[in-house]
Amino acid sequence: MKASIVDLRYKTADILKALDRNESVTVLYHGKVKGIIKPIKGNPQSKVKDHPFFGMFKQSEESVLEELAALRKSRYDI
Repeated sequence: MKASIVDLRYKTADILKALDRNESVTVLYHGKVKGIIKPIKGNPQSKVKDHPFFGMFKQSEESVLEELAALRKSRYDI
């Protein structure tokens, strides 16, 4: 599928449908190719349990909120 800059704005639903059909969308600007939008391959939905960070602190004795507060604290204590 080919789409101009105006199509990106006004026909977004059609472009998303083309991506759902695993079609690449060529973006044109003044009739020249500016880029290509490609659909992602594989399953876009991944499970939280598959993330490497999941269960990293299971040995910790602090609560989840305490762990988050430690991660989000500022760099310097004022």
